[in-house]
Amino acid sequence: MIVIDGSIGEGGGQILRTALGLAAVLKKPIKVINIRAKRRNPGLQRQHLTGVKAIATLTNARVEGAYLGSTSLYFEPRDLRCGEFVFDVGTAGSVTLVLQTLLPVLPYLPCRSTIEIRGGTDVPWSPPVDYIRYVFMPLARLCGVEMELELVRRGHYPRGGGIIRLYVEPTHSLNSIELTERGALKTIKGRSHCVKLPKHVAERQAKAAYDYLYQRLRIPIDIEVEFYDPSKDPHLGPGSGIVLYAITEKSILGADSLGAKGKPAEQVGQEAAMKLIEELESNAAVDRHAADMLVPLMVLAKGKSVVTASKLTLHTMTVIEVVKSIIPEVVISTSTSELDRPVRIEVRGIGLEL
Repeated sequence: MIVIDGSIGEGGGQILRTALGLAAVLKKPIKVINIRAKRRNPGLQRQHLTGVKAIATLTNARVEGAYLGSTSLYFEPRDLRCGEFVFDVGTAGSVTLVLQTLLPVLPYLPCRSTIEIRGGTDVPWSPPVDYIRYVFMPLARLCGVEMELELVRRGHYPRGGGIIRLYVEPTHSLNSIELTERGALKTIKGRSHCVKLPKHVAERQAKAAYDYLYQRLRIPIDIEVEFYDPSKDPHLGPGSGIVLYAITEKSILGADSLGAKGKPAEQVGQEAAMKLIEELESNAAVDRHAADMLVPLMVLAKGKSVVTASKLTLHTMTVIEVVKSIIPEVVISTSTSELDRPVRIEVRGIGLEL
């Protein structure tokens, strides 16, 4: 049995998600201790419990310690299952982080599957659903992940109520990737949304982002505005946010910002635009957030994968440490100097086929 210390690196939920996803697809029993030890509220919260339940369901796993506040979890995966599933966080806990837990397993399911996840789609400290749709999923497809994501309803903090559906087509293996140069910048796209709020909130977010980017880049920019008739708005809300993504010759890089009470819409839009400019100035092929999500896929793929990222974050370093604990034979190398921009991440995958 492999023991993973949840206090290493960033000491948060990323350790649990990575450990469960890889252990599940490799059918290795693990025990995770000191879960989320470096957080103000350590232990399993509802979002994490939903991830545990989901991955346990898909792998017919034996689980011990899956309760609210638990700081230790035993997970013994068995046979992979497929079909139609619904998992509900019950709060505004992030649906995209539940998806992160499942991601390594999805290409290896024995048949086509539909997975519905309910909770928060656009909440702090997690990838917004539009980042997953427009930035990460195109990159994951390069690895051989065949999956569509349907946004049924948005959910914001604190009320949640969001719904996504995943339509998964198993490929039973993954491809190595080489994303070292992004190539010329072609266009910038984005989506600015608001729910249970006046239309002008989403419009002002989009305009602020457009103005900031166009002044600096002078390239085509298309930011869609998403809003709802207040009398027909199905969301619990209120909430708003914007995701921007740069389409280059060889890759996609993204950035985002969420609205909050007392935070001007113009600040939301400009914040996302500033983040995207920072990503582009690194000359990396992928942004810092895509990097840590790609590593588990690169590990399972056949052959050598290489990406350049705008920054080697603590999240990415933690993912790499967890990977090495579960798969000691894997070879991962990274640039070590903070001055290295972009950062090069090289993985010799194990070539898992199921």
